[in-house]
Amino acid sequence: MSSVEIRKVTDKKGLKTFIEFHYELYKGNQYDAPNLYSDEVHTLSKDKNAAFEFCEGEYFLAYKDNRLVGRVAAIINHRYNKQWERPAVRFGWIDLIDDAEVLRALLNAVENYGREKGMKEIIGPLGFTDMDPEGMLTYGFDQLGTMATGYNYEYYPKLMEQMEGYEKDNDYVEYKLYVPKEGIPEKFKRVAEMTMKRYNLHCPDLKRSQVFGPEQYGQKVLDVVNKTFGQLYGYSQMTQRQKDEYVQMYFKFFSMDMLCVIEDWNTPDHDVIGVGISIPSLTKALQKCHKGRLFPFGWWHVLRALKFHKTDVVDLLLIGILPEYRAKGANALLFYKLIPVYQKYGFKWGETHVEMETNSKVQNQWAYLENEQHKRRRCYKKNL
Repeated sequence: MSSVEIRKVTDKKGLKTFIEFHYELYKGNQYDAPNLYSDEVHTLSKDKNAAFEFCEGEYFLAYKDNRLVGRVAAIINHRYNKQWERPAVRFGWIDLIDDAEVLRALLNAVENYGREKGMKEIIGPLGFTDMDPEGMLTYGFDQLGTMATGYNYEYYPKLMEQMEGYEKDNDYVEYKLYVPKEGIPEKFKRVAEMTMKRYNLHCPDLKRSQVFGPEQYGQKVLDVVNKTFGQLYGYSQMTQRQKDEYVQMYFKFFSMDMLCVIEDWNTPDHDVIGVGISIPSLTKALQKCHKGRLFPFGWWHVLRALKFHKTDVVDLLLIGILPEYRAKGANALLFYKLIPVYQKYGFKWGETHVEMETNSKVQNQWAYLENEQHKRRRCYKKNL
């Protein structure tokens, strides 16, 4: 009989305990990228997160000897399950001490929840949507985490190997891309200039008013993301409410010169056909926010990173080109536009978002930059 007690989160106090467990478990860790407490509350609250229009879920806490030792979220994304014809329950937000018994109890809680809902398999770690962190870090434990991808201790995948029935479902890789000290690599420069001339593609300088105002560039960017990532593992199309939510939550923090859009000027409305979203790394700043709070002093460290670019690292949050434009070399325009910006701010390298290990088309575009594949993540699956 297991000595681990599983308790379901049923109120705001329990949700607070669920969120704060991560801060306690990773206190003082130099690689962890803790999320803001307010963002976690929003994402995990069923009355706030727009993803609950098509998702449902529960949160579980693990106790051993009356001590909190782990947490996990059980999530069903009905939109994804229908799109991919895959009746699966997801496990996410998983954190625990180095104890196989604890992990087994947490996963059992998610498995049982899935069976009660008629699910046929369990997959994860995954969030509600592709906008949440995905995968468990399996390589690169001495590398700085990012807001978009998170971090976990080295013992996590070792414990997963002990779980009966679990196997690899998908692996992701991440790259460190070094910013050229001067100039733009000749390959990008030549292809970008040729592409702009031949196909009449352009990267306009945006003003913040254009993101939120009548021109609705924030919406246009997310429309491209929907079309670009629609067929990738774990992705489900953003609803209009989600797009509205993301624009209001995140775009106000972006530096406009680090938000690149590519437009096709052959179309009457100058359609947006590609996007590149990047921000200064906030990991070091967030580590200085006590339990994810901006007050009393955390706001200053975040502001220094966002506004004054007091970091060596830039996070490449999203890069997407519509399929019909990839063969035309449109991706080169992103580097043509953004590399001089990164050089101006003194960034030394960029951190890519997760990429499926089989996505050679994405990885080939890093070939003309000095790069290092420095992290790897895994999603697991098990038949129920």
